[in-house]
Amino acid sequence: MSIDPELLKILACPLCKEGVELTSDKKGLRCPRCHRVYPIKDDIPIMLVDEASIDEEEHTPS
Repeated sequence: MSIDPELLKILACPLCKEGVELTSDKKGLRCPRCHRVYPIKDDIPIMLVDEASIDEEEHTPS
């Protein structure tokens, strides 16, 4: 089972309020603005800033 597309449309990063997108491995939701990745556990997105990790690969300037 995966995240319902309708739910994905309304979810937003709790820190910066930007819409989130599913990561390529479908194990998290990534904020394109602050680069935080919120985990998905048992098909439930954990939208807590304390539980998020920062996507260093995308966050590092070129």
